[in-house]
Amino acid sequence: MQPGDQVELDITAVAHGGVFVGRHEGRVVFVPDTLPGERVRVQLTQTGEKSFWRGEALEVRDASPHRRAHVWRAADIDTPPERRPGGADFGHIDLTHQRTLKLDVLQDALARMGGLDVTPEMVPVPGDDERDGLRWRTRVSLHVDEEGRIGPYAARSHTVIPVDDLPLAVAPIERLAATVHASAPGRIDLVRPADGRVRIVPRPAERRRQPVRRRGGRRPDETERRAAQAVAARVKHADEAAREVVMERVGDRDFRVDAGGFWQVHDRAAATLTGLVTAALPDALDPEALHLDLYGGVGLFATVLGGLAGRAARMVSVESDARATEHAGENLAEWVGARAETSRVDRWLAQLRATASPRELQRLRDGAVILDPPRSGAGAAVVRDIAALAPASVVYVACDPIALARDLKTFREAGYEASAVTAVDLFPNSHHIEAVAALTPVAGSR
Repeated sequence: MQPGDQVELDITAVAHGGVFVGRHEGRVVFVPDTLPGERVRVQLTQTGEKSFWRGEALEVRDASPHRRAHVWRAADIDTPPERRPGGADFGHIDLTHQRTLKLDVLQDALARMGGLDVTPEMVPVPGDDERDGLRWRTRVSLHVDEEGRIGPYAARSHTVIPVDDLPLAVAPIERLAATVHASAPGRIDLVRPADGRVRIVPRPAERRRQPVRRRGGRRPDETERRAAQAVAARVKHADEAAREVVMERVGDRDFRVDAGGFWQVHDRAAATLTGLVTAALPDALDPEALHLDLYGGVGLFATVLGGLAGRAARMVSVESDARATEHAGENLAEWVGARAETSRVDRWLAQLRATASPRELQRLRDGAVILDPPRSGAGAAVVRDIAALAPASVVYVACDPIALARDLKTFREAGYEASAVTAVDLFPNSHHIEAVAALTPVAGSR
């Protein structure tokens, strides 16, 4: 069969990445926008792979009892696949069943990729059930194409889809999104920090450039110079908007962060995650030990370490982004023993192991490590270096089940076992999931 051909499939399972599994003559076909237990009409989009094909759902012949009208009308099944905006790929599933499917994906990854015998639990973010998993995004990216159209990308493509609503966004972002315009292709980020005022952070695709001599020595003409100046002005404005310092609040604590910097997208995610991380650590941490917050951003989880170890806590937050590290230093200023360092985590750990004194190594053994790596995970080298420091406890915050499973397998091989894994539904109405894993040393491994 060829791309464009249509088949009917029985959907049997959920897979990682927001797609579902059907089979055609024994071959796996991955299809989004459907549900296990459904029979659907599918248009094939990719048939070149020997082990699997891909398709798009066109019609539901027999619906699952867990299907509902999509929370985003523009993304519902009766919209042509190429016109469905991405970002809410579980919006056609009732909220409770979404969590069941996400937990299935996590459980499968831990068992199949990690070889782990651990049963994760799932917790929602408080308040999400009451609002049906809507109005939680405090950061939204809209794309701008060459024709000036503004909107999200269509699912699994770079086609911009103008839309009338953004149901996952907090209301102030949705209202402002209807009024924004752009003078150049690229992206527009809308950010609503704790003060409630939405910031517009343009991300032009253009790169700063200056008029240059053309071949043959021809100087740029006035039109070319003005165009280059306009590009430079847009880039400068974008840089200034991205570097505006805003405040985010968790409990009674304020955090400095750039408007264009990283902060959790869900309006209650930071509070929920700090609670889970706190619960995964001992009730008190040794103030004489040395504690690490790796991939630390602006110091959110370092404040958990400080809260458990007291005002005299010794701790280091390590982050590769210099601006985030600068903010982390200020956010952690109340702890005189805290410092924030700008470095790639893998390089920093390797340097630490090579240069730490025996006294520092003992303090690390008595301490705790929190790591919150990017979607790709920490990787084997980082995991082994953490395990080689032999900390008393490790907490891993993950945003990808497969990466988490791989890293937990490496931790186990290096002497640390996942004693508990808690999934948290930080991204309702999408397939994404966060998880917090508590790791403890295997007896005799230290």
